[in-house]
Amino acid sequence: MAGRIEDYALIGDMQTAALVSRDGAVDWLCLPRFDSPAVFAGLLGTDEHGFWRIGPAEAVATALPHPATAPAAEPAGPPAARLRLADTGDLRVPPPTAAAPAVPADRRRYRGDSLILEQEWDSQGGTVRVIDFMPPRPLAGKDAVPQVIRIVEGVAGTVRMRSALRMRFSYGRVVPWVHRVEQPDGGHRTVAVAGPDSVWLDGEADTYGRNLTTYADFTVRAGERIAFALTWQASHLEQPTPPDAEGLLEATADFWHEWVGQCTYQGPYREAVVRSLITLKGLTYAPTGGIVAAPTTSLPEDIGGERNWDYRYTWLRDAAITLSSLLRTGYRDEAKAWREWLLRAVAGDPENLQIMYGIAGERELTESALDWLPGYEGSQPVRVGNGAAGQLQLDVYGEVVEALHLAHMTGLVRNDHAHHLQLRLIEYLEDHWTEPDEGIWEVRGPRRHFVHSKVMAWVAVDRTIKLLEQTPEDAPAGGQLERWRELRDTIHRDVCERGYDPGRNTFTQYYGGKELDASLLLIPQVGFLPPDDKRVIGTIEAIQRELSTEDGFVLRYPTHDESGNNVDGLSGHEGAFLACSFWLADDLAMIGRVQEARELFDRLLSLRNDLGLLAEEWDPRLKRQVGNFPQAFSHVPLIDTALRLTACGGAYLSAQPDGPAADRAGEQATV
Repeated sequence: MAGRIEDYALIGDMQTAALVSRDGAVDWLCLPRFDSPAVFAGLLGTDEHGFWRIGPAEAVATALPHPATAPAAEPAGPPAARLRLADTGDLRVPPPTAAAPAVPADRRRYRGDSLILEQEWDSQGGTVRVIDFMPPRPLAGKDAVPQVIRIVEGVAGTVRMRSALRMRFSYGRVVPWVHRVEQPDGGHRTVAVAGPDSVWLDGEADTYGRNLTTYADFTVRAGERIAFALTWQASHLEQPTPPDAEGLLEATADFWHEWVGQCTYQGPYREAVVRSLITLKGLTYAPTGGIVAAPTTSLPEDIGGERNWDYRYTWLRDAAITLSSLLRTGYRDEAKAWREWLLRAVAGDPENLQIMYGIAGERELTESALDWLPGYEGSQPVRVGNGAAGQLQLDVYGEVVEALHLAHMTGLVRNDHAHHLQLRLIEYLEDHWTEPDEGIWEVRGPRRHFVHSKVMAWVAVDRTIKLLEQTPEDAPAGGQLERWRELRDTIHRDVCERGYDPGRNTFTQYYGGKELDASLLLIPQVGFLPPDDKRVIGTIEAIQRELSTEDGFVLRYPTHDESGNNVDGLSGHEGAFLACSFWLADDLAMIGRVQEARELFDRLLSLRNDLGLLAEEWDPRLKRQVGNFPQAFSHVPLIDTALRLTACGGAYLSAQPDGPAADRAGEQATV
């Protein structure tokens, strides 16, 4: 059974990632890319759908055959024939109904500022540490293959250990052909093959097969280290070279040390900021610069419900705000790589801009359900692909243009194609900003005139005007600049007249509606209105009253109307959206309620798991993280709020509508 979402740790190589539970189980791993089918899908099902657990063996005392009597490959024959072998008195092997003991680690941590996970168990015989990591593939060049390396280290005494590996390809559906391959030196390697994929197991302990699972039982003493490695390779190619586990561990540690050393933020929240930056780096697909929203699919927003989505793709919105955070903390190479990814993905067709793409820029993200997986804690369906890719979300144009503008403001080398793309996006908005859309939250209900979408259309026009005013030689001929100035004023006036409820002194979710929406918190942050405008303050206070949970966190929007009817096309409820809660902390600081902002920020930091990771939402009823994990759209606003609180002061009260990019550049200089 999968652990709580917050019980997992992330390891990754910047092309894919694995989730490792407190009990030493790798319950989620897609190979060879983030969006590839999972070879371990126990996270969304049971152990039958794939896992790799390494931990102390002392919890199990059930008789099974001695490893020396078991065949190397998994035995043939019906399950009943195999189960009759379990009567020889050996206590080292788990029973057929429990592939390996699930003993939670007593301690865990990342090794310094890295994605190298260390978990420790205190057992009857001593203390053992398991070190898990994935060597960054950029270290090995273009021909690198994904590897999960696990080093078992004796810390004190003597501990009996067990590795149990159950590979199930195609999201737990396909049992691979597992066999040994003899090596010239007289040793052997274990390989699992299914169709185009092969996974190779190398280890310093003998392995044997039982119950369609590959085991290794061994003892580790203080000072000893025993390494295991799992390597993916296309099945038609020659076997991959066995990895040098210790050498790769040292190289991985050096990689992260050097990368973190580029961070320019030195404020009071450095630990939280750096961990979030490392997480964002781990969610980056290095070959293209695309950034996935999360490395998982279908971790539920409502446990037991249907609000389960595949986040292993690149949302333009998420990636654009990630670029902003990276630029403001010193990571220009990543920002440049994302800009290049954007230009390739959009290509020559900005009129058909999608809200998300595959990590290499793919457009076809057909959504389907995996009906053989029961889902995380029974949350169905389990989805792959994402049908929201075809939605119209006008706010995306604003986020993309804002990111390009910030890149220009912070001195990123000019790209003529990016400049041309920005102008094409504005030309499209000029003709389409009056249309209804699905909005920032990808609701599967009717299209509406969402206020946030209109505000971000204004942002796109506003930032383009500012760019052309700074570089008048780039302004298009024919009076377009003046026409866009008029367009900017028209959009602003339209929002203030049709998206504002004067009786309640608040902006609303959509024109003519009464509901609120947490995305309205971005109005002062993007410079649409100054923070001291009474309409801004009224909106902030209305959201606090109507969209806040008892502990002060923020819901995205009401999922049900006053009669209890669902309003977004989906059943069930969802938790507090962490990004929105960080936005509220930002707004409170901007309107001068800095202490209140700090207190909210501290409460949000307390929701992180012990490794500093956040999912998409927080369930205030269950007191658990929910949604895909870890979530870029939670870690980015954490960074932004930390920067704001570090730099905040009375200047925010006098901020004007024309300034977030310039203000942010100033923040970077001060922190």
